[in-house]
Amino acid sequence: MTDPDFRDTDPADSKRQGRATRPKLSATLILLREENSVLQFLMGKRTSAHRFMPNKFVFPGGGVDRQDARAPLATPIGSDVLEVMAAHIPAQRACAVACAAIRETYEETGLKLAQATGEAQSAPAEYQAFTDNHLGLDLGALSVLARAITPPYHPKRFDTWFFTAKADTLIDDPADLASGELEQLQWVSCAQVADMDLPLITRAVLQDLQIQAKDPTAAKPYYYTRRGQHIRSFL
Repeated sequence: MTDPDFRDTDPADSKRQGRATRPKLSATLILLREENSVLQFLMGKRTSAHRFMPNKFVFPGGGVDRQDARAPLATPIGSDVLEVMAAHIPAQRACAVACAAIRETYEETGLKLAQATGEAQSAPAEYQAFTDNHLGLDLGALSVLARAITPPYHPKRFDTWFFTAKADTLIDDPADLASGELEQLQWVSCAQVADMDLPLITRAVLQDLQIQAKDPTAAKPYYYTRRGQHIRSFL
């Protein structure tokens, strides 16, 4: 696939006049599995009620909340992940971002990336589904894939960290219900998403996913805008 052009081809990229909105720190989790030796990832369709990118297929994710800094943990964030992130944001904030990726994925899919802790932990209400079952977040299962900041002058802007994790350790409890923010949850391959309605940044990150799947040592992209120019550098 060729590099996508982010400048004017996505309706979500329409510009507005005035001061740029400060981007909200957010996190996305790309859950991975292999089916008949083909790499698949979990995606869902944003409902038509969303003001931001309605009806687009996306990965689970969302904004970082203050409570994410007090999430119950089973494993610490990996030293390699922390090293990459701490070069750009404080280490404590990096851990909160990683927690948000797992929390948002649970809220939108009902799937927990967690491990048993054997004891109850004190945690915010947002994590009650974990603590009630003596579970902690499995931060050690996360890898950094990319980072992207929405260009200036968009109505909504996000500073998003994209993580990946293997799906074979997920906890899928039938009692866990998704929020309904994502519809048509499904495992898809890179070939299948060619005809799906995706945000352009999602298509770009999927390219990065394919590159890093072949070469885990490949540099991790960082997408942002400077003086009107759309830049793809590296973390």
